[in-house]
Order: sequence, then structure tokens, then C-alpha cells
Amino acid sequence: MVSPATLADRVTPPSALRAATSPHGGGSTDAFYDAALSPHTELEKPTHIAYVRAMLTEPAAPMPIPGHIDPVPVPRAAATRPDGRIDLIGLSKDQLRETLAAAGLDPRQAKLRAKQIWHWMYNRGATDFALMTDIAKAQHPWLTERFVIGRPEVVEAQVSSDGTRKWLLRSPDGQDYEAVFIPDADRGTLCVSSQVGCTLNCTFCHTGTMRLVRNLTAGEIVGQVMLARDSLGEWPSQPEGRMLTNIVMMGMGEPLYNFDAVRDALKLVMDGDGLALSKRRITLSTSGVVPMMARAGEEIGVNLAVSLHAVTKEVRDEIVPLNRKYGIEQLLQACADYPGANNARRITFEYVMLKDKNDSDAEAHELVRLLRHYQLPAKVNLIPFNPWPGAAYETSTPERVRRFSEIIFEGGISAPVRTPRGRDIDAACGQLKTAAEKKSRAELDRIAAEKQAALG
Repeated sequence: MVSPATLADRVTPPSALRAATSPHGGGSTDAFYDAALSPHTELEKPTHIAYVRAMLTEPAAPMPIPGHIDPVPVPRAAATRPDGRIDLIGLSKDQLRETLAAAGLDPRQAKLRAKQIWHWMYNRGATDFALMTDIAKAQHPWLTERFVIGRPEVVEAQVSSDGTRKWLLRSPDGQDYEAVFIPDADRGTLCVSSQVGCTLNCTFCHTGTMRLVRNLTAGEIVGQVMLARDSLGEWPSQPEGRMLTNIVMMGMGEPLYNFDAVRDALKLVMDGDGLALSKRRITLSTSGVVPMMARAGEEIGVNLAVSLHAVTKEVRDEIVPLNRKYGIEQLLQACADYPGANNARRITFEYVMLKDKNDSDAEAHELVRLLRHYQLPAKVNLIPFNPWPGAAYETSTPERVRRFSEIIFEGGISAPVRTPRGRDIDAACGQLKTAAEKKSRAELDRIAAEKQAALG
């Protein structure tokens, strides 16, 4: 890597600097350095060099994000609230204590107040400091002036005929995203979003037709859980009798392209002094970001689900374009290496059933062969395609789905058919997309072409 000192002594051509400094060779990193060293910059040379030095010392993103635009190439601060207050939701215990100390509390008092506020936020669901009876009343106005215990704004709340609930949410900077709660007889699952939009372009998925606007913060991710608890009346928090028993990171976005925020949010959800949801009740779904999968197992440790959807390169390249970067063999090997996977904690393979595209008997047999070849502790979730306006696919017939499932079961692998939930409010798998994103078929095709071109 070219050091800042070396850079200060000479102006390196952009291409050479890229080759020497780019940690991944990704398009977004190249553009970053090209912009930094542009000869047309308005900065004077000393300022320019200092600027480049500062950028070179910024923490690098774990890997480049494929897609038309990478708006988050390096870590950036969360948007400031219009009222200037700091939202405490999403902060770790240490961050909460440090934030209180930075606002003026002495270290001992900051430690005590952080413990008290944490309990009120995550065990009782309090959003008003005035309700915190173990904190002196005289301190309530001081806290209220500087901090907020936020919730996402609910733009629209819908309830399906089958009981599924969907919330269209809005952040303080005006970005929309969605969360879905799916009740069942023995559990209640919250489907949580990790990004506004999506950088991938899975062609069967409505969210995939959106541009990636930005990553959600840890607070915005946890906020979806807090909001659901509010709506379900599940405060104070208790381990027994919950309606919200499970969380799946299967909403809008690719969780492993927002790794730090997803990790930090899920640690809050799993914290025994916080929301206290077991890691065995949380599933993270990925389209196959292979380099991040082992890290997810080590640093988060929740259940893994993989959006497989095809067993041949040709078909998966089309419907999950990330396959062009990380192929099926790489993906399945990463699954085999996933920390903690065993017969008690099987990896779930999601497989959307598309008529005459990926639903033949031969493809079912090949799926069994692949899972056996990599000796994977696996379960296959077969998902009838959920239509959306402008989609290029049809749902496989019930008979075809049933036969596909039978072949996999006969191969010794569980393959239940997921019952579509929330279709009437566009809350089913693959249907999430904010109301702000309404595009023509031509516009969808153009965005798809741009994303696929960026993938190479």
C-alpha cells in the first residue's frame, strides 16, 4: 500500500495509485481514488494531499458492493435529527454510557444512568424519560433536551386477511423502508429490513428493482423490532407468552452488505439485559455474499438462510446476478464452512418456484445432489413465486411444486412448501417495495441492465 508519506512526496497517477492502494479492485473504490486525485480538483496541492491522506486512513469497507451505485463506500455518520437530539436506540451499553458522559454527566453518574435508561428502553419499551421513575425528576428535562428514544415514523400500517401486518416506515431523513410481522399458531416472525432499497437485482424480487439508497443504521434496524413490540403490546419484555418470537433478516436489502449495522443491531436484540431473543430464533438471509459469510457466523452466530433459487449457473446468473461474482460452488463451500452449522442448526436454502424456469424434476434431483455433495445440514424452503406488477415470471403450478418437494424429501432432505402470507397487501416474500418506488417496465429494465453491467 502507498503510504501517506510517500504520497505527500509525489503525485501518483490515478491508475498507479489504484493498483497500489485499492484493497479490493472494486469499481466504487476506483472511483473513490479517481475523485481524490482528479487533476481538475479545486483544492490547492497541500490541501489536496492532506485530503487524500485523510481518505487513505479511513477504514476500508470489507468488500465492494456490486450494483449500479455504491453510495456507502466508507463508514459515514448517521443523519442528524432535525431537532439536533441524539437517538439512544441502537447504541451499545458502552456507547450509551459514553454518550451520556460526553453530554456532561460525570463518569460514575453516566454509568448508572446508562444502566437505568437501557432497562427502561429495552425491557419496558419507554420512549419518555418522564416515565423513568428511578431517575430523579430534576434530570428528566435535561435528558429530554439532549436525547430521544425514537421509533420510525409509520407512514402506513396494513393488516392482511391472514393476520400479516406490514408497516411502511420513514426515517428522520425521509427514507422509506418496510417491516412485516407474520403470525402463526406456534410463533410470530418479524421480517426486518437492512437497507433502503437493494444493491442486488434478483429478477424475481420486487425490492431488487429498487436502487440502493442507503444502509439502515443499527438504530433503524432495532427500531423495527421496538415498533413491532409497541404494536403487539409486548411491554414489559418477558421471555414467555410473546407473540413476536422470531426475527428473520429477510426484508429489504442484503444484510451482509450492511454487516456492521446488522451485527450491532442483532447483538442488542440478543442481549440478555435487552430484548433477550435467543440467537436460535434469529435467521440472517443472504443472496450469497461469500466473503462475509464466515464472519457472520463468528461475529453474529445466528441461523443462516441462503437465497439459492437455482442449481445451474445459467439460471442463477439470470435470477440472482450476484452468482456471476460468487458462483454456486463457492457459495455452497462457504455454507459448508459456516461456523455452528449442524443437524440441530441446519442451513435453510430458499428456493422460489418459477414456472418453466427452475422447477423441473431434473433440477430437484440436482439440488439434492449438490446438498449431499457438500455434506450440508440443510433444509429447503420452497416458495411459490409471489407476483408483483411488471414481473417477468409466473408461479409454478401446485402440482409441480408438490412433485419438486417430494423429490427432495425422497432424497432425505426436508423441503416444506412455504404458505404465501400477506399477498393481498404486498407483504409476501419478494414483494416488499416502498410506495415511493413506482416505475415503468422500461425503467425497471434499464435499472436491471445497469446493475448487471456493474456486476460484470
